[in-house]
This record gives sequence, C-alpha cells and structure tokens, in this order.
Amino acid sequence: MEIVIKRDYYLEQLISRRHNGLIKIITGIRRCGKSFLLRNLFREYLLEDGVEEDHIIEMSFDLYDNIDFCDPEVFYPWAKSKIKDDRQYYFLLDEVQLMDEFVSVLNGLADKKECDVYVTGSNAKFLSKDIATEFGGRGDEIHMYPLSFSEFMSVYKGNNFDGWNEYITYGGIPLVVLADTDEQKMALLDNLFRETYITDIEKRYKIRNSAEMGALLDFLSSAIGSLTNPHKLQKTFKSVSNSKITSTTITKYIEYLEDSFLIEEAKRYDIKGRSYIGTPLKYYFMDMGLRNARINFRQMEVTRSMENVIYNELRMRGYSVDVGNLTTLEKGIDGKLEKKQIEVDFICNKGSKRYYIQSAYLLETEEKAAQEIRPFLKIHDSFKKIIITSNTPKPFYNDDGILVLNIYDFLLNRESLEF
Repeated sequence: MEIVIKRDYYLEQLISRRHNGLIKIITGIRRCGKSFLLRNLFREYLLEDGVEEDHIIEMSFDLYDNIDFCDPEVFYPWAKSKIKDDRQYYFLLDEVQLMDEFVSVLNGLADKKECDVYVTGSNAKFLSKDIATEFGGRGDEIHMYPLSFSEFMSVYKGNNFDGWNEYITYGGIPLVVLADTDEQKMALLDNLFRETYITDIEKRYKIRNSAEMGALLDFLSSAIGSLTNPHKLQKTFKSVSNSKITSTTITKYIEYLEDSFLIEEAKRYDIKGRSYIGTPLKYYFMDMGLRNARINFRQMEVTRSMENVIYNELRMRGYSVDVGNLTTLEKGIDGKLEKKQIEVDFICNKGSKRYYIQSAYLLETEEKAAQEIRPFLKIHDSFKKIIITSNTPKPFYNDDGILVLNIYDFLLNRESLEF
C-alpha cells in the first residue's frame, strides 16, 4: 500500500489562490514534494470539489511521451484546444522549465479568463529564488520546504523521541523518509547531493572548479549556527589547503547555493539600534539529511541540529528570521564597565508579531537557565520571549514571564508560539 504524506499547509495555500488571475508557481529545493502536491494532492482536491476531469489539464514535461510538447508551438495550440466552454479550466504543469519560452507561454494562458494556471519546476533553470519576477508581476509564488517534523511524524511509526533522532539525522526529503533502511537513506541523500543539486548548480553557473564548491559546502556544513563571512571562509581555505580562492568567488558560490534553496542566510539585527549589522552571518541548511550527507554523517551535534530545525520550522511558518545582537555595558573582573556582545538566537517577525527565541537543548542547571535567559532581560520591549528546550515536560512561564517550551510541543503545534 502506497504511503501518502499529506502536505495540508501547502495545499491550503494553493486552494486560497484559486482564480486569483496569477500563475501559481511552486518553488523549492528539488525532491521536496512539489510535483506530488500539484498533481496528486491538489488534483484530488479539485475532483472532490466537483471539478470535472476534462477541466483539469495536466502535463509533465519531463516524460519522454511528452517531449514534443516542450516546443511551445506544439504545446500552446494543444492547450488552447482543451478549452471547450467558458467554465474554469485548471492547468497543472510539471517541470515547466523544460518547455522553451515557458514564461511567455504561461503568461498567454493566464491571460485567458477560463484558465487557472499552476506550475512547478525543479532543475537549475527554475530553482532561482527570483523566478516569480520573470513573470512580470503575474507570478504568485508558493515556496515549499522538505517535510516539517509534524509532517514527518504523520508517517513515522514510532514515538516522538525516536522520530526526532531520525529526523535530525536523515531530514525530511519525502523520497528519503519513505526509504526502508538507514543504508538506503544515506545512499539516496549522497546521490541527491552529488548528482542532482551540485550538478544543477555547476551546469547553471558554468562552475569550473567543482572542488572549491565542494570544499565550501563542507565548511558551511560544519559551521551551521556559527557566525561566518566570505573573508573568514577565505582564511579557512588558505590555512587548510593553501587555496587562493577569493572572498568574491566565495560570495558568488554562496549566492548560488542560496538560489538553489540548499542554504539560507540569517542576518544579524541590532536589537537596541534597530538596524541590520553587516557580516558575519549565519547559514542554515534547508534539510538536515542533506547537510549530514555532505559531512558523511559526522559532527552530529544535537545542539546545532536543533537550532537548524527550529530555524527551518519558523521559516516554514512564514516568519522572517534574524539573529539578534545586543551590546551591553557590564562590570568586568576589575569592576570597570565593559562593552559586551550577547546574542539572541532568533528574532522572528510576521506582520505586527515578533518573538525572541533561544534554542537550548538542555537546561540541566540553574546556571545554564540563567545563561539562556540573560539576553532576554536586556531587551526592554513587550514582545514575547521563548526558550525552546528538549527537557521540559510541558510549557510553562517562569518568574520573568518567559515561555519555556519543549521541542516537541513547538514542532508539532503550528500555534505553539501562542501558548
């Protein structure tokens, strides 16, 4: 029996965008489930909602049977021929970047009042995070991530603790999640990284020195949750391998990785000064399994993994996420006032809402708890402060009004920040 992983969050986004006159563009890292969302889950919804089958027009441009339709002079007349009346037609087009002149073709379809257009694309040409702009304001992007922990647990046969260990090790790429053995999962992740993601980037940007790109990925994989910048990475290259790679080249490579949705950067924000700070930044991987595969499943620090998972979950929920920075004056050992920099792991914003969040795997002592709370006590505003940990049995507020929340309650409840 085939296991179906529900992606209700993204399905609801598609449903809410029906008939809005725009081209719905599903973007995201390859193999995160875009095609299944469109051609299975959304199609099933349309049928259940009463849409007739002949009013759902599907095309997968990556199938050999459809290779002729990659020619717009073949596809466009065929698409128009499917419109028989003035009722709504739904065009579900998969791997649309394989069709020549796909932007103008899609704009042409969307211009017809009977057509509601939905597309996915997965190779290097379509992975760019700026793809929606190519449609001249007619694109409506739905960005999709690999499985959240909640989606993962919907098909995992085990308890939350075991599921968590599996999730931070092998990640949430559906193909990997549904594999039977650890060996299969590791092989799939390694192959996806080498043969899919990196190959796409190298082809798109005509990268000649693939070894440098690989080394950069290794450094970034080892440094999730750590502040860094191209200049520091250049020095690392120099000291480790006597490489002459420039910070300019490193900056370009990082942009390529971000455009392909493999990594995201979190900028630093001066909480008191209310402004962004330049570098250094933090980088997080969009899937922990891919990150771990890159470093051969070594350096499996649960503290960094948890921080990365929290970042991804916040981004999935639609928050903009920054790293908080505070400059304080505190007495040193000699009793004199000294400037000190302290950090808040995440500042999350969405509309008028803001949350300050600390990731603390264990709060095993009062000293550790005080260390995590300390930055919050220096922030003099009324926005909610939250510590996410692994060893709190249930949510509670401490004497300072700070919410302490365990990782499972946070990940399994989309409204958990409102506890």
